[in-house]
Amino acid sequence: MQTIQSETGIEVTYDCDGDGPPLILLHGGMAPKEYWTPIVPYLDGYTTIIPQRPGFGTCPESLAELTADDVLNREVKYVQTLVEDIDRDPILFGHSYGALTAIEAATKVPVTAVVAYEPAILPAEYRETANLADQMQTRIEAGKPGEAIKQYIELVLHPGGIDDLDAWLSDWPVWPDCIDLADEVLRMNRAVERYQLPPSLDVTAPVLTLTGTNGPDFLRKSARDTHVALSQSRLVEFDSVSHAGPAEAPDVLSSEIETFLRAHSPRSRD
Repeated sequence: MQTIQSETGIEVTYDCDGDGPPLILLHGGMAPKEYWTPIVPYLDGYTTIIPQRPGFGTCPESLAELTADDVLNREVKYVQTLVEDIDRDPILFGHSYGALTAIEAATKVPVTAVVAYEPAILPAEYRETANLADQMQTRIEAGKPGEAIKQYIELVLHPGGIDDLDAWLSDWPVWPDCIDLADEVLRMNRAVERYQLPPSLDVTAPVLTLTGTNGPDFLRKSARDTHVALSQSRLVEFDSVSHAGPAEAPDVLSSEIETFLRAHSPRSRD
């Protein structure tokens, strides 16, 4: 584990492993940095840099005072701090909210390429009626943060439903610790509900935009809309893969990512 601090006081904690072009992995939702464990072995030609998102276990209590409008800006500054400390322009690989962060960060800092798996962006017709944050807040204020997290899981992570949610949760590595993240997940969802995808995104680097046929409909549409808003984007949809693509099908995704990165960030092997 390494820690750096910017001149403005932003502290970034991350793991770094491997040898090759720097590849920053940005997790989303409630996932800890360990979310990337299944796919990292398939990225052995790169130096993988895995930060722990601010507010998800490593940041000061003062972050609890942030409003939803501040959340994305906080995330982007966090990535900026990390990018500025790296000797070479990195590749950003983000999942869900991490994918949105990667795209926004790429409008502000030089990167070699971006890989975005189902960025957490609500298409206009979904955003107009979105109320997950309100539903979560009602449960949190009633002293039921666990129920708020379950609501998030059922609507975002597994919209097709889970036959026995409690049994599924008992096998989920981050449960029940993620209950403590209920307020942070609430703020994140408010930020998602307020974010509006512009007609075009000022990202000059090539982007690989990914989605899966088993993911939520709104995130699949988000991936397509994001692809259209980018000047250099390749869109790939994986059959029978869910929103958890990087962890669920690391071999399939990594093969596509490798082909894309070889074309846009050629590397040499010693």
